[in-house]
Amino acid sequence: MSDNTHAVADYASETYPEFSGKIQDTYIEGYDPVSFGAPHSSLLRTSTWVGMGLILSCLPAAGIIIWGLGVWDTPLGTAGEGDYTLTMIIGIIALVIVAIAAVGTVHYGRRYYRKYRKETGRVN
Repeated sequence: MSDNTHAVADYASETYPEFSGKIQDTYIEGYDPVSFGAPHSSLLRTSTWVGMGLILSCLPAAGIIIWGLGVWDTPLGTAGEGDYTLTMIIGIIALVIVAIAAVGTVHYGRRYYRKYRKETGRVN
C-alpha cells in the first residue's frame, strides 16, 4: 500500500500564501475589478458610508431653510408668529456644516481609490 501521509512543510504559508507586490500588478490587461471585492474599493470604508449618510442629512437642513422661506412668503399662516430670519440662519448654518462634513468624509473614504488610480492610471 502507498503511504498517504504527505507532510506539508509550512501549513500556514501553503494554505494562506502571502503574495509580494500589489494586487493590481496581477490583473490581466483589460480586467476591471469588481467594486466591492477590490482592496481599493471605497465601498469597504466606513467613512464613505458615513459621508453618504451626511449627504442625506443635508435634506432636513434644506427643509429648515424652505420652512423659513415659507414663513417669510406667507406670514399670516399658522407659523406666522415665528421669526423667519432666525429659522433661515439656523437652516443655512446647519446646511453648510453638514455639507462640508459630508464632502470631507466621502473624500477621505475614497483616498485609497485615488491612490490606486494614480498608481495604475486606470479609471475604473
